[in-house]
Amino acid sequence: MNSTRHFSLASTLALSLSTLACAGAGQAATLDLTGYTDGSGAITIQHKGGTVDPYFTLQALLLAQELGLDTSAVALPWAKWLLARQKPDATFDRFCRTDAVWLACKTADADDSLLALWLKFVETLPAETRREPAMVKSHAAASAALARLVSPPTGVYLVSPVYMHGLFMDNLEVWTYQPAHAATQNKARPSFGASIQHVFWDPAQKRYHVSTQPEQKTTEHKFYPDAVAQIFPHTVNFPHIPGGAKAHYKRWIKDHRAEWLKQVEGDFAWGLIASVSLRQGDLASVRCWHQKTLPARHSSHWTVTDEVVHQVLKAKGITDQPVEKNCS
Repeated sequence: MNSTRHFSLASTLALSLSTLACAGAGQAATLDLTGYTDGSGAITIQHKGGTVDPYFTLQALLLAQELGLDTSAVALPWAKWLLARQKPDATFDRFCRTDAVWLACKTADADDSLLALWLKFVETLPAETRREPAMVKSHAAASAALARLVSPPTGVYLVSPVYMHGLFMDNLEVWTYQPAHAATQNKARPSFGASIQHVFWDPAQKRYHVSTQPEQKTTEHKFYPDAVAQIFPHTVNFPHIPGGAKAHYKRWIKDHRAEWLKQVEGDFAWGLIASVSLRQGDLASVRCWHQKTLPARHSSHWTVTDEVVHQVLKAKGITDQPVEKNCS
């Protein structure tokens, strides 16, 4: 990679401070999910889509909040919509629209990360909403359900009571929810983050394993989950990345940038990775992502998370920069 493609950390800090200043002045850009929401409060994975996956919606709303967008117009209706559909065991399904009715149609991919994101999201809601009896009950039940997924021998979370293995990316998302640390800790394993690093990092291969399943150590490379897993620690500012975050990011972008920018042609746009490039101050890669993926906006290759990242870039004025010449 040419060094000119990397911008200084000062650029990122300046953008973050600008966003915070606007938010403090009551001028934060409002997240507009027209086409992703309906009158019931549901938020679909895709534009005018027929599927709701709570994981993706929670990921998108939390990312929007983190990057300075005002989500208040959609957050509370969504919270009430999902709360009404929480199962007795505190977990959530995925939903499909039949005519005008949303029905549970699939179980969640993983309970651990979804429960953690729900808990984290609930704690961003207005105090009066958090104090409502139904929300208090939901929070307590979800906390208990999440705690039951800890594997004491390893100090990491398992996918669900049915799938008794741990996933690297799920555990990183659980790690972002600070109260979830306590259940993993004991005298032998006093740090949840250190346990994640110990369980998933392969020092010989110098890479993270996607899962604790033995066969994951020798699977054929795919962008998802393999390459995504390697960049995922940056989405949560994980402090245990060997060699430091900056050097690790540079290696990843050198090895996988071209592969990432091509994903929109047959998979998804992967705007979550663009948010990492933004944090790293790599504005050239951010612009290239936008240039490559914007024609696919609102298509089947574009998710609600991609929409959030697009609107973040628009709010920061980054989309108005000159087109990059080398986006291969």
